[in-house]
Amino acid sequence: MSSIFHGLNRLYFDIMLDYNEVTVHKYIIYENEPWEVVGSHVFRKQQRKPVNATKLRNLITGRITEVSFHVSDKVEEAEIDKKEVKYLYTNKGEFWFCEANDPSKRFQLSEEMIGSGAKFLKPNIMMDTMLFDDKIIGIKLPIKMELKVIEAHDATKGNTAQGATKSVKLETGVEIQVPMFIKEGDIVRINTDTGEYADRVS
Repeated sequence: MSSIFHGLNRLYFDIMLDYNEVTVHKYIIYENEPWEVVGSHVFRKQQRKPVNATKLRNLITGRITEVSFHVSDKVEEAEIDKKEVKYLYTNKGEFWFCEANDPSKRFQLSEEMIGSGAKFLKPNIMMDTMLFDDKIIGIKLPIKMELKVIEAHDATKGNTAQGATKSVKLETGVEIQVPMFIKEGDIVRINTDTGEYADRVS
């Protein structure tokens, strides 16, 4: 059953999840901190009751841990708010953003808080900040982003087998593996969750 209580500016709901509702992309409270579920697998060992083996990412520290939830467990769903912002630039390890509707309201986040998504940031891209208890705890990049290839070697004879890949550099400076047919100047689509090439745009 959900309990309802009033905060200063909004209505909060404490939602309790059953063990098998703790699934990928859900946000939960575990050991009094917010976590994102990045892996989930429900299984049964012989005659025992089912277990949900999960992998969790701490939204504050970025730490990854594995936790098993049992049939009798109840897990609190975390109240994570989102606010759209624009990425501006990076200076001496500080990543500067502004509110989507008010460029004068600027703020900076550390690379540690942004996480692996930092390598895909380019100026003026829109994304969501994630807030917990009205504090920014991270950002959520679009799942797919389009970036330009600025360095790529041509495919060499004898190295064009189906499935072969090569390393290229994108406009943000990150290097990824792509199919051999990708050339300098191409626009490619990247899956920011995995950091991998998805397809060629043009």
